[in-house]
Amino acid sequence: MLTRLQIDRTEPFAEGASFGQAGAYVRLMGTAYGALDPNHALNACIVDLEKAPRNADGRVEYEMDVYILQPADVARGSRTLLYEVNNRGRKMLMSVLHEAQETSPGALNDPTTQADAGNGFSFQRGYTLVWSGWDPDAPRANHGMGIRVPIATEQGAPIVETIRDEFIFGTRVPTTRTSAPLSYPAATLDQHRARLTVRAREADTPTTIPPEGWAYVDSRSLQLLPEGTRFEPGCIYDFWYPATEPKILGIGFAATRDLVSFLRYQTHDREGVPNPVALSGSQAGIGAVLAFGNSQSGRYLRHHTSLGFNQDEQQRKVFDGVLTNVAGIGKVFTNTAFGQPYRTGTQHEDHTFPENWLPFAHAPQTDPYTGQAHALLRGDGFDPLIIEVNTSTEYWQKGASLLHTDLEGQHDLTVPDTVRLFLMAGTQHGGRAGLTAVQGSGYQRRNPHNPTPALRALLVALEQWVVDGVAPPASRIPTLADGSLVSQDALAFPALPDVRTPSQMNVIVARKDWVHPKSKPTAIYGARLPQVDADGNELAGIRLPPIAVPIATYTGWNLYKAPYPEGELCDREGSYVPLAASRAEREAAGDPRLSLEERYVSRAAYVQQVEAAAQALVAARLLLPEEAVRYINEAGGKP
Repeated sequence: MLTRLQIDRTEPFAEGASFGQAGAYVRLMGTAYGALDPNHALNACIVDLEKAPRNADGRVEYEMDVYILQPADVARGSRTLLYEVNNRGRKMLMSVLHEAQETSPGALNDPTTQADAGNGFSFQRGYTLVWSGWDPDAPRANHGMGIRVPIATEQGAPIVETIRDEFIFGTRVPTTRTSAPLSYPAATLDQHRARLTVRAREADTPTTIPPEGWAYVDSRSLQLLPEGTRFEPGCIYDFWYPATEPKILGIGFAATRDLVSFLRYQTHDREGVPNPVALSGSQAGIGAVLAFGNSQSGRYLRHHTSLGFNQDEQQRKVFDGVLTNVAGIGKVFTNTAFGQPYRTGTQHEDHTFPENWLPFAHAPQTDPYTGQAHALLRGDGFDPLIIEVNTSTEYWQKGASLLHTDLEGQHDLTVPDTVRLFLMAGTQHGGRAGLTAVQGSGYQRRNPHNPTPALRALLVALEQWVVDGVAPPASRIPTLADGSLVSQDALAFPALPDVRTPSQMNVIVARKDWVHPKSKPTAIYGARLPQVDADGNELAGIRLPPIAVPIATYTGWNLYKAPYPEGELCDREGSYVPLAASRAEREAAGDPRLSLEERYVSRAAYVQQVEAAAQALVAARLLLPEEAVRYINEAGGKP
């Protein structure tokens, strides 16, 4: 439970600018303190909680950073609280939903100005916005948010366990670093008790680097020898070593639960300090609570639901509605001894770290490989209403089709009435406003498609679902039944000049025990891919105007080029392949796609098609009316 919420700073936001009916906003920054009963049934799933030091009341203490943006006059707000789970200590809301651009390092992690508010979407809707720390090792630079939790011990003695770290410089570790960071302190600096290997590709046999080829810099990092030798970009370095000081990471879930529950239901903390978002000393006033999670934080929310943390210790619901974006089928490698929450698996990176373990889908099903029955929803009356959004990348890299098919990929599942699933067609994992089609680590230029207009519409739909009981739009996903979801060998991607296509999607393996590295795969799950049209753009899902009325082919996949291991999927990056301007140009290049002049007789004809596509989405409640106007203006060349 939350024992104290200490607000250290209260400041005007955005130079006192007024946002619609909500008026001006203020920023509140402080620390929340909590204490958990290890014997409470709802805390029983927290791994190693019984190994934590306890206070005089027999409880386990924690403290976490808290950040709130709320109307200066709380009575003018909508009384809907929007909690965003931070991503590796970072607030993503301003860049993802508000389309704000970073003006300086960390600016959007400590939003202050009108520029930081971006389009002002959440403020115009009168939301109370809340963030808090949940990962004790989240980077603290540039206003990163974290939590302080105790270290587990075994009857007071340090716990030591051999664990694995993976380093890939250039994708997960900056090439500017000369040393490799360790997730936990090494229990000993004896190099002969550790092992370092390297390989170019995930499937390659690793080569051991002898002890004289590397050295500890300190207990939290190592370097190659002789000193100054650089780690090869893109290569996979694995390091097995005796680690110590495992933090009790699962406390983060309980801390989120307890903070949101306090803000929602209480008027004062246990020391009599007022709840800063309450209407008065006698009325808490929060009517509904929504949660948003992007990528890692979306996986966190899936994990939070599956573990039962959407029920507080007084048997009250925490989140009414949850919107996850680009979470795939995953959870977070936390709530285990020596967890590493920052890991995220792809074909090349972090491939065998825990992320994709059952349950995947919300509907109940039995794993044909392990015989275990699973469902993400608990069916205990505390499950939130859920909208999950994924991009093309999650189908290629994260097994997203397993949200709505059986585990063998043979039959569509019936999605529960309390869940909606959406494919954001033609989008890469990190799609947002401001991306440009630059050349990155892949062969093709990066996919610049921006899905956030549809995300905003879906958050509004979630709010209406929770507050007014108005059901949201039906799911828009590819299905086996209509042929829009297929195996990779049935994918009808066109042969485009100078475009290299993947030979293998990322496979999702079944394991009986994901946590321990000695666990061997028992099978490969039947993940499938969205089918594409003659241009290579996906047929199903939410097809925003750039996909429905294309000037390019947009994919959720790309392939690494040198100096990275060529041919493997390029992390979570997509591709952008522009259409030829004229028939002569496309024929000269051998491009099978109709050129711009062949498909759009005039600029006016192009604008007309964009308008039709945008208005159809508005009618389906998948696009807000003002967003349709923006698409139409942009198509016509208007600012």
